Amino acid sequence: MIKILNYNELSYDEIFARFEPTSSVEDVVSDIIKTVRANGDKALFDYTARFDKAQLTALQVTKEEIEEAGSIVEPKFIDILERAAKNIRKFHEAQKRQSLIINDEDGIVTGQKIIPVDRAGLYVPGGTAAYPSTVLMDAIPAKIAGVKEVVMVTPPSADGKVNPAILAAASVAGIDKIFKVGGAQAIAALAYGTESVPKVDKIVGPGNAFVAEAKKQVFGTVSIDMIAGPSEILVVADEKSNPRYVAADLLSQAEHDKNASAVLVTDSMALAQAVSEELEKQIPLLDRAEIARASIDNNGKIIVADNLNVVVDIANEIAPEHLELCVDNPFDWLDKIRHAGSIFMGRNCPEALGDYFAGPNHTLPTSGTAKFSSPLSVDDFVKKTQYTYYTADALKRVAEDVAFFARKEGLTGHAKSAVIRTRPEDEA
Repeated sequence: MIKILNYNELSYDEIFARFEPTSSVEDVVSDIIKTVRANGDKALFDYTARFDKAQLTALQVTKEEIEEAGSIVEPKFIDILERAAKNIRKFHEAQKRQSLIINDEDGIVTGQKIIPVDRAGLYVPGGTAAYPSTVLMDAIPAKIAGVKEVVMVTPPSADGKVNPAILAAASVAGIDKIFKVGGAQAIAALAYGTESVPKVDKIVGPGNAFVAEAKKQVFGTVSIDMIAGPSEILVVADEKSNPRYVAADLLSQAEHDKNASAVLVTDSMALAQAVSEELEKQIPLLDRAEIARASIDNNGKIIVADNLNVVVDIANEIAPEHLELCVDNPFDWLDKIRHAGSIFMGRNCPEALGDYFAGPNHTLPTSGTAKFSSPLSVDDFVKKTQYTYYTADALKRVAEDVAFFARKEGLTGHAKSAVIRTRPEDEA
């Protein structure tokens, strides 16, 4: 049963305790990465046979396999994928930045160029659950950014095939290449390249502890989006909220993972108790009841505070991945929410809208990192470079100032490079 905590009666550590993983996979992942770097495709075949029980003869998904998946998946799902993709494109198109140029002084031009990375790698989980939604959320911003080649990796099932829903989503999203490989070995392949899998510049997408650790270890060789922890939801709800709805929203994340975190923060003890009772009614009805039960019992909590201002302060301190504002006038509170990956406004906006359909990205910062990081966006697939141009007259106007500054740092070579073009040869 979920814990109900009174904010005024417990310590900071008791209120804000987070799930901390107890097992380390650092050494195992390090060995996998080294093996993939040394043995390339052979290592990928070996690990896929070992971990996924699939005996492959080729790693890349063929055009025929993609077409077959399209014929298997229900037309209704294809239609939903396309409508979701339309919403995601609309939202992310608005994120595109323009290059800038400043030319407001004679002889001086400065500017910044926005340049997409050449190749992006998308990790799409398999195993416990397959997520075609992740395909759309990760690939579409990359395409909008102008990435030349988008490469997807995902683990196959034991029969050597990729989940057809994932392939259908990949087709809708316009992914260029798909490879049947998962786990830390897939991240290593994207980071360093193999005979089949091309090396990428950026790796994005969620995964298990092995995938997260692998992304951490290859960072620096490639860029990554974030180190994602278990899924989280925090619901801010007042006494007028429907406990059935709140409980259902909490379980929408609890069913992801036994380590997922579902938190309700409210100013109503009556609502807290009603939601607790509703959770007990709804958990047994879920297909993933065992996972949801473990998540709610081990990591779930309801925090009861005196008023909504304190409730919002608590939410900001937790800085959740998903935050629901279940209040009458959510826009009155929006500016007070400073730390959250994605905010769902009002009583009729379940977090599932964001997972699948609304348009904003569902790859979000977890474990409190929303205090300093952001959802996946078009910005994740571009880099910026800047440039400077001075005419001879423009340089002459500032050369002595630049040299003076350089000497303050003891860098006489810098100083000379600034004045050598503006003084006679015997004075430079």
